[in-house]
Parts: sequence; structure tokens; C-alpha cells
Amino acid sequence: MPNPVTVLSLLVEELNNGRVKVVDLTQPLGPETPVIDLPPIFAPSPPLTVEVISRYDEKGPAWYWNTLHLGEHTGTHFDAPVHWITGKDRANNTTDTLPPRQFVGPACVIDVSKEVAEFEDFLLTRDHVLAWEGEHGKILAGAWVLLRSDWSKRQGSEAFLNAKADGPHSPGWTADCLRFLANERDVLGVGVETVGTDAGQAGGFDPPFPAHSIMHGAGKLGLASLSNLDQLPPTGAVVIAAPLKIVNGSGSPVRVLALVPA
Repeated sequence: MPNPVTVLSLLVEELNNGRVKVVDLTQPLGPETPVIDLPPIFAPSPPLTVEVISRYDEKGPAWYWNTLHLGEHTGTHFDAPVHWITGKDRANNTTDTLPPRQFVGPACVIDVSKEVAEFEDFLLTRDHVLAWEGEHGKILAGAWVLLRSDWSKRQGSEAFLNAKADGPHSPGWTADCLRFLANERDVLGVGVETVGTDAGQAGGFDPPFPAHSIMHGAGKLGLASLSNLDQLPPTGAVVIAAPLKIVNGSGSPVRVLALVPA
């Protein structure tokens, strides 16, 4: 008897015939990749450095490989709950102990690119989310909520980090919005196109850095430095974001993929 048709076999068929496409939401990772700037009183995260171990030479005649040195939160990366003090005591809060089921979820993409083009410090509010739900339906529990700002289209580290005399400026979320997403919608996590999940000026919010403080305190996840969110529909895509299984890891560079109806 032929094998019964399964959901997974149908997915493979749809991928092969082009009715489902894979969109890469990841920025290229190299020595020039911007890394978040912290005040000089704090230890900085280093940019990526790459050192060749061997490349078809006397050190290894038939193989090529490199040594990498970088912080866990470099480039497109994954934030685990243990990354923030509010999540340090949660169970299964590190990259090696998080259940793999938490790496996969439906995507709700909230497009604020026009607002951000007019005001770089734009903050998403609970009312913005409710208005989005009025058009696209209620955010499901276990969904990734992705903030499309088109920030990833900025060219060069200076424009991307956008640091000024009073600190960096970039869009993000209000604390009330994040509490709503974490507690009333039970989302899997949030994702952004900026260097970190918080707005540039979030160090002065109450609480400071609410995307980190509130989301990780609730056991939720974060994705930063995403790209190509303009290729995703508001709903209907599935996001896969699996960090490296670093023992006691607070996060990891990650290749984020979306399955999207063509």
C-alpha cells in the first residue's frame, strides 16, 4: 500500500512546486556587521573577527575552515530569557534548554514602515496592535510578532545604529504594548529589524529596555536585526528561528527562515 499523504509530505510538495517559498530573514554576518553600542562603563560586545585555520594549504591541504570570535548577540540573533536579569531564574531559559518547539511559530507582521520613515523613534502601542487585529484577526498564542520598519534597508553601520549626542534613535515598543503581547496574547516572542529588540531610547523608559525586561521576564524570546520583512504577509507565514545549542547560552546568531505562501 502507498504511504498515506501527510501534512509534511504536502509541505514538501508545495515547496517543490513553488506554492510555498522560503524567505531568508537574516542579515549577512561579517566583520562589518553592526554591533550594539553600550555606554563605556559597560563591557562591550566585540564585532565578528574571522581567522583562517587552513585553506587548502600546508596547514590543511584539502580543507578550508575558520575560527570565529563574536558575541552571542551579533548580527541577526536570538535572545533567550536568561539574557536579561528578569528571566535569569526561569526554568529552561538558555539556548540549550529551551524546548525546540519554541523556535517555530506563525508570524504576525505589523507594518510601521511609513510611520518610521516620518518619525525614527516611533513606538508601537497596544492601540496599534488592536487596530491591526481589527484588520487581520487576533494574534494567536505562540506567534512571533514581527515589527516591520524597513530599518534593515539602511546602508552602513552609522545609519543603522543611528547614534546621536543623546544616544541611539530607532523604533520599538511601549511597555504597555509588550505587557499586552506577553500576558494577554501569550506570544512566542517579538522580532525587529533594528540592532536590538528595544527602541534606541529605551534606556530611559519605565522600565528601562522593556522589550528585554518584560518579554524575558515572561519567558518570551527575541529576534533582532531581521531583514526582508517586507516579503512577508501580515499573517500566513511560519517562522523558524533555531539558535545554536550553546550550553548556558544567553542567545545566538541565528539563520531565521520564513515559510510563505507564494
